[in-house]
Amino acid sequence: MPTLFIITLMAVVTAIPRLMPAFIIERVKFPTWIGRWLEVIPYAALGALIFPGILTVVPERPYIGLVGGVAAIILALFRVHIVLVVLGASVVVYFVL
Repeated sequence: MPTLFIITLMAVVTAIPRLMPAFIIERVKFPTWIGRWLEVIPYAALGALIFPGILTVVPERPYIGLVGGVAAIILALFRVHIVLVVLGASVVVYFVL
């Protein structure tokens, strides 16, 4: 029984910090610049996760991943749909190979 109690308590302790922002965020009015800053956090985190993979996609020739990454950045700057960004970067890497 103590194991079940510990697991339940750990679930509650983990859930509280995850659920609190959902209820608090509606009542707090952030300045515009904070809102804009919070909107780019997912993109920054995604970039940080993807960039090491870009450099190691072909270990002997890291420029291939960089060319694909640059192609994806250019397409994203033109606000192309994400599926087309992935396909476009893949086609560029295919032709570079």
